[in-house]
Amino acid sequence: KRLLLKKPLDKITITDITTDCGISRMAFYYHFKDIYDLVEWSCVEDGTKALQGKKTYDSWTEGLTQIFEAVLENKPFIMNVYRNVDRERMERYLYHLTYDLIVGVVQEKSKDLDIIANFYKYGFVGIMLEWIQEGMKADIEELVNKMSLTLHNTVTTSIHNFQKNSEECYSEIG
Repeated sequence: KRLLLKKPLDKITITDITTDCGISRMAFYYHFKDIYDLVEWSCVEDGTKALQGKKTYDSWTEGLTQIFEAVLENKPFIMNVYRNVDRERMERYLYHLTYDLIVGVVQEKSKDLDIIANFYKYGFVGIMLEWIQEGMKADIEELVNKMSLTLHNTVTTSIHNFQKNSEECYSEIG
Protein backbone atom coordinates (compact mmCIF):
# COMPACT_ATOMS: atom_id res chain seq x y z
CA LYS A 1 0.00 0.00 0.00
CA ARG A 2 2.90 2.34 0.72
CA LEU A 3 4.31 1.75 -2.75
CA LEU A 4 0.92 2.36 -4.37
CA LEU A 5 0.90 5.83 -2.83
CA LYS A 6 4.09 6.58 -4.76
CA LYS A 7 3.55 4.96 -8.15
CA PRO A 8 1.03 3.07 -10.28
CA LEU A 9 0.56 -0.64 -9.75
CA ASP A 10 1.88 -1.48 -13.20
CA LYS A 11 5.20 0.23 -12.31
CA ILE A 12 5.73 -1.70 -9.06
CA THR A 13 8.01 -4.71 -9.21
CA ILE A 14 8.49 -7.71 -6.95
CA THR A 15 11.91 -6.25 -6.09
CA ASP A 16 10.23 -2.98 -5.00
CA ILE A 17 7.92 -4.93 -2.70
CA THR A 18 10.55 -7.24 -1.22
CA THR A 19 12.95 -4.34 -0.62
CA ASP A 20 10.22 -2.22 1.01
CA CYS A 21 9.12 -5.10 3.25
CA GLY A 22 12.58 -6.47 3.96
CA ILE A 23 11.78 -9.97 2.73
CA SER A 24 13.30 -12.24 0.11
CA ARG A 25 11.78 -12.93 -3.31
CA MET A 26 11.37 -16.51 -2.18
CA ALA A 27 9.32 -15.42 0.82
CA PHE A 28 7.09 -13.32 -1.47
CA TYR A 29 6.51 -16.22 -3.86
CA TYR A 30 5.86 -18.58 -0.97
CA HIS A 31 2.74 -16.53 -0.17
CA PHE A 32 1.72 -14.98 -3.50
CA LYS A 33 1.92 -16.03 -7.14
CA ASP A 34 2.26 -12.43 -8.37
CA ILE A 35 1.61 -8.79 -7.45
CA TYR A 36 -2.06 -9.06 -8.38
CA ASP A 37 -2.46 -11.98 -6.01
CA LEU A 38 -0.99 -9.79 -3.25
CA VAL A 39 -3.38 -6.95 -4.12
CA GLU A 40 -6.34 -9.31 -4.04
CA TRP A 41 -5.23 -10.72 -0.68
CA SER A 42 -4.88 -7.19 0.70
CA CYS A 43 -8.36 -6.19 -0.49
CA VAL A 44 -9.94 -9.33 0.92
CA GLU A 45 -8.13 -8.91 4.25
CA ASP A 46 -9.34 -5.30 4.59
CA GLY A 47 -12.88 -6.31 3.69
CA THR A 48 -12.89 -9.24 6.07
CA LYS A 49 -11.81 -6.96 8.92
CA ALA A 50 -14.52 -4.46 7.95
CA LEU A 51 -17.20 -7.17 8.03
CA GLN A 52 -16.37 -8.73 11.39
CA GLY A 53 -19.61 -9.40 13.21
CA LYS A 54 -21.78 -7.67 10.59
CA LYS A 55 -22.92 -10.60 8.49
CA THR A 56 -26.37 -11.21 9.92
CA TYR A 57 -29.82 -10.34 8.65
CA ASP A 58 -30.13 -7.59 11.27
CA SER A 59 -26.68 -6.08 10.69
CA TRP A 60 -26.04 -6.41 6.93
CA THR A 61 -26.47 -2.68 6.27
CA GLU A 62 -23.78 -1.97 8.88
CA GLY A 63 -21.53 -4.51 7.14
CA LEU A 64 -22.16 -2.88 3.76
CA THR A 65 -21.45 0.57 5.25
CA GLN A 66 -18.21 -0.77 6.71
CA ILE A 67 -17.14 -2.15 3.32
CA PHE A 68 -17.74 1.26 1.72
CA GLU A 69 -15.87 2.96 4.57
CA ALA A 70 -12.92 0.55 4.25
CA VAL A 71 -12.75 1.29 0.52
CA LEU A 72 -12.90 5.04 1.20
CA GLU A 73 -10.19 4.80 3.89
CA ASN A 74 -7.96 3.17 1.31
CA LYS A 75 -8.97 5.52 -1.52
CA PRO A 76 -5.47 6.11 -2.96
CA PHE A 77 -4.80 2.37 -2.94
CA ILE A 78 -8.22 1.48 -4.39
CA MET A 79 -8.11 4.18 -7.09
CA ASN A 80 -4.62 3.03 -8.14
CA VAL A 81 -5.80 -0.58 -8.29
CA TYR A 82 -8.99 0.44 -10.12
CA ARG A 83 -7.02 2.33 -12.77
CA ASN A 84 -4.36 -0.36 -13.22
CA VAL A 85 -6.16 -3.67 -12.85
CA ASP A 86 -8.58 -5.05 -15.39
CA ARG A 87 -12.23 -4.70 -14.43
CA GLU A 88 -12.72 -8.45 -14.16
CA ARG A 89 -10.05 -8.74 -11.47
CA MET A 90 -11.45 -5.74 -9.56
CA GLU A 91 -14.93 -7.26 -9.71
CA ARG A 92 -13.54 -10.54 -8.35
CA TYR A 93 -12.08 -8.72 -5.31
CA LEU A 94 -15.39 -7.04 -4.61
CA TYR A 95 -17.47 -10.16 -5.33
CA HIS A 96 -15.49 -12.04 -2.70
CA LEU A 97 -16.18 -9.36 -0.09
CA THR A 98 -19.85 -8.89 -0.80
CA TYR A 99 -20.54 -12.61 -1.15
CA ASP A 100 -19.18 -13.14 2.36
CA LEU A 101 -21.53 -10.45 3.65
CA ILE A 102 -24.60 -11.72 1.85
CA VAL A 103 -24.05 -15.43 2.41
CA GLY A 104 -24.01 -14.78 6.17
CA VAL A 105 -27.37 -13.05 5.90
CA VAL A 106 -28.96 -15.70 3.69
CA GLN A 107 -27.57 -18.68 5.64
CA GLU A 108 -29.65 -17.65 8.62
CA LYS A 109 -32.82 -18.11 6.62
CA SER A 110 -32.37 -20.58 3.75
CA LYS A 111 -30.49 -23.49 2.22
CA ASP A 112 -30.75 -21.98 -1.29
CA LEU A 113 -28.06 -19.49 -0.51
CA ASP A 114 -25.89 -19.61 -3.63
CA ILE A 115 -28.35 -18.19 -6.15
CA ILE A 116 -29.73 -15.62 -3.71
CA ALA A 117 -26.31 -14.50 -2.45
CA ASN A 118 -24.90 -14.32 -5.98
CA PHE A 119 -27.86 -12.27 -7.21
CA TYR A 120 -27.39 -9.61 -4.53
CA LYS A 121 -23.61 -9.76 -4.78
CA TYR A 122 -23.72 -8.62 -8.40
CA GLY A 123 -25.99 -5.70 -7.55
CA PHE A 124 -23.82 -4.58 -4.64
CA VAL A 125 -20.63 -4.77 -6.68
CA GLY A 126 -22.20 -2.85 -9.55
CA ILE A 127 -23.17 0.01 -7.21
CA MET A 128 -19.73 -0.02 -5.56
CA LEU A 129 -17.84 0.00 -8.87
CA GLU A 130 -19.91 2.95 -10.08
CA TRP A 131 -19.20 4.75 -6.80
CA ILE A 132 -15.45 4.08 -7.20
CA GLN A 133 -15.52 5.13 -10.85
CA GLU A 134 -17.16 8.43 -9.87
CA GLY A 135 -14.36 9.13 -7.38
CA MET A 136 -16.12 7.92 -4.21
CA LYS A 137 -17.93 11.25 -3.89
CA ALA A 138 -21.42 10.05 -2.98
CA ASP A 139 -22.22 9.97 0.74
CA ILE A 140 -21.83 6.40 2.03
CA GLU A 141 -24.69 6.56 4.53
CA GLU A 142 -27.07 7.90 1.89
CA LEU A 143 -25.96 5.30 -0.64
CA VAL A 144 -26.34 2.39 1.79
CA ASN A 145 -29.72 3.75 2.93
CA LYS A 146 -30.95 3.83 -0.68
CA MET A 147 -29.68 0.29 -1.22
CA SER A 148 -31.39 -0.81 1.98
CA LEU A 149 -34.67 0.77 0.89
CA THR A 150 -34.38 -0.88 -2.52
CA LEU A 151 -33.73 -4.28 -0.94
CA HIS A 152 -36.16 -3.93 1.96
CA ASN A 153 -37.70 -7.37 2.56
CA THR A 154 -36.48 -8.71 -0.81
CA VAL A 155 -34.06 -11.21 0.75
CA THR A 156 -36.84 -12.53 2.96
CA THR A 157 -39.20 -12.64 -0.03
CA SER A 158 -36.62 -14.51 -2.13
CA ILE A 159 -36.10 -17.04 0.64
CA HIS A 160 -39.87 -17.43 1.08
CA ASN A 161 -40.27 -17.96 -2.68
CA PHE A 162 -37.58 -20.66 -2.70
CA GLN A 163 -39.13 -22.40 0.30
CA LYS A 164 -42.58 -22.27 -1.27
CA ASN A 165 -41.20 -23.65 -4.53
CA SER A 166 -39.46 -26.50 -2.68
CA GLU A 167 -42.64 -27.37 -0.81
CA GLU A 168 -44.62 -27.42 -4.08
CA CYS A 169 -42.02 -29.70 -5.69
CA TYR A 170 -42.13 -32.11 -2.73
CA SER A 171 -45.94 -32.20 -2.72
CA GLU A 172 -45.94 -33.01 -6.47
CA ILE A 173 -43.47 -35.87 -5.90
CA GLY A 174 -45.28 -37.22 -2.83
